[in-house]
Amino acid sequence: METVIVEITDNDKQREEKLKAAGRVIRQGGLVAFPTETVYGLGADALNPQASRRIYEAKGRPSDNPLIVHICDKKDLEKITKHVPERAKKLADKFWPGPLTMIFEKNDRVPLETTGGLETVAVRMPDHAAALGLIKAGGGFIAAPSANTSGKPSPTQAEHVVLDMDGRIPMILDGGSVGIGIESTIVDFSGDCPMILRPGCITKSMIQEVIGEVKMDEGLKDENPKKPPKAPGMKYRHYAPKAKMILVDGSQEKVQAKINSLAKEAVKSGRGVGIIGTDESCRNYPLGIVKSIGTRADEDTIARHLYGILREFDEQDVEIIYSESFPSHGIGQAIMNRMLKAAGHQIIKV
Repeated sequence: METVIVEITDNDKQREEKLKAAGRVIRQGGLVAFPTETVYGLGADALNPQASRRIYEAKGRPSDNPLIVHICDKKDLEKITKHVPERAKKLADKFWPGPLTMIFEKNDRVPLETTGGLETVAVRMPDHAAALGLIKAGGGFIAAPSANTSGKPSPTQAEHVVLDMDGRIPMILDGGSVGIGIESTIVDFSGDCPMILRPGCITKSMIQEVIGEVKMDEGLKDENPKKPPKAPGMKYRHYAPKAKMILVDGSQEKVQAKINSLAKEAVKSGRGVGIIGTDESCRNYPLGIVKSIGTRADEDTIARHLYGILREFDEQDVEIIYSESFPSHGIGQAIMNRMLKAAGHQIIKV
């Protein structure tokens, strides 16, 4: 299969025609990778069971891992759900369009192929003009996980999608680099109390300010790998680079000393070493291939660069990656959630 790469910008005079062409691919049951404000998504008609199956096939994704349905109009939420609680409507009014996914009981319009066999559906409205345009052109309901092969770091640039999906899908919309860099927060409204199943840049405290009490999935607390999270997709290995990755957690001074000690031993044994630091610390690592993930003064930069850094190491002669850790509050919780999964929960406390 030939994959067509279509550049799309806000100032593109042919933008609408390009979106219509991509929408036709979706309406015909095909797949289109597209940018959102979080990561690139791999889209298909969410109401077409065969189209959803094609997403799983292209990604090599486990079939019990639900797909998120993307909409372009808040009114469409009620077209695919049985009931939308008032608290969910308040969150939608506050954070949609934006990086928030909510889970509800689905109605019969949504096939089980889209929901991973569950009677619930995950829905979000992205804050990205091209994404919203594609959803509208594609029929209003686009199922879209991240546009990478399953288990690899999520794509934050079209080039990442090409590496994973070239020849597997008909079209990639190239909208440049994304703004946030990690996936949306997921809040489950199918139970008695709203529950966060995946942390993101919309934090627990931000949600509580709008709707009051919200729980955190027990499987996310302390990131205990022995206690599986409720969200099916969160139990799988995610975001992982090719090299083995180990996080080092503690005071910055002790973390840097430990990483340098580990790097020295690895280099001595002939292993290629990668180190993930920050703008503030990279100069303190004399060995290995050292990359800054951003600045601790602005954790948004760390989220934005995380997956790109992991993919950069995939292109280099690195067998093991040592990484600094980050505070597990605010967006730092989402960053650490992704980093722990990338490292297979291998973490050294110092």
